[in-house]
Amino acid sequence: MIMADKLVTIATFTDYSEADLAKQLLDDFGIKSVVMGEKFSVLPYPVPSLSKLQVFESQVKRAQEILESNEKQEQ
Repeated sequence: MIMADKLVTIATFTDYSEADLAKQLLDDFGIKSVVMGEKFSVLPYPVPSLSKLQVFESQVKRAQEILESNEKQEQ
């Protein structure tokens, strides 16, 4: 029996572009991730939304370490 690795939300963003940047950072480290949420680029005004960054359960710890390290570097 093969057990599938499920997706886990590791961060939420109110700005889709920030979620996408975090996804790109994880991709650079070889961690596959997805952003679930809406991108309202066609509207002439900002729309609050909630974007979720998700990774496979087996990669949660490493992904969180990468994001935390990146936050510290930006401060």
